[in-house]
Amino acid sequence: MAVVQKTYATALFEAAKEKDRLDEVRDELRSFLESVDQIPELRELLLSPQVDPAQKIDALAAILADADELVRNFLLLVTEKGRATGLREIAREFDALVAAEEGILDVELTTAVELSDDEAKNLLGQIEQVSGRRLRASRSVDPNLIGGFVLHAGSHRADASVRGRLEGLRRELKGVR
Repeated sequence: MAVVQKTYATALFEAAKEKDRLDEVRDELRSFLESVDQIPELRELLLSPQVDPAQKIDALAAILADADELVRNFLLLVTEKGRATGLREIAREFDALVAAEEGILDVELTTAVELSDDEAKNLLGQIEQVSGRRLRASRSVDPNLIGGFVLHAGSHRADASVRGRLEGLRRELKGVR
């Protein structure tokens, strides 16, 4: 992620935290981005370099008239500065900052087979106990793991898969560590 997106996300986070509006700002920002995905005209307005910046600001101000003041001002500023194409990354970074503030760790759990909701809840519960943090997990399936799971948390990777163990054994047999 570019430094610029982190800077914008951090500024929005600090302002929302100061006003005790983290949840509201996160929800409105998500809602706005969903609207951008669903309404081609809004996406065109926001992202097209052919639209005059002043017209973008005027149209966006009208669209966001009833929005949370902090979110409205933030979106207008980002658009005015020509950074609207980075909104999705800014929102992701903002979500990560809010999650860290709430003590939530975002993880991706990849398993060899589809887990039932109860199985996934049990496994994630065990990981929560060990880590001491609440988890918010996305799940995926990769049959190439053969068995077990791989857990990604930020840049950290915990590989408890059969494939991972086999790869480790192969490297040991070759004398490569």
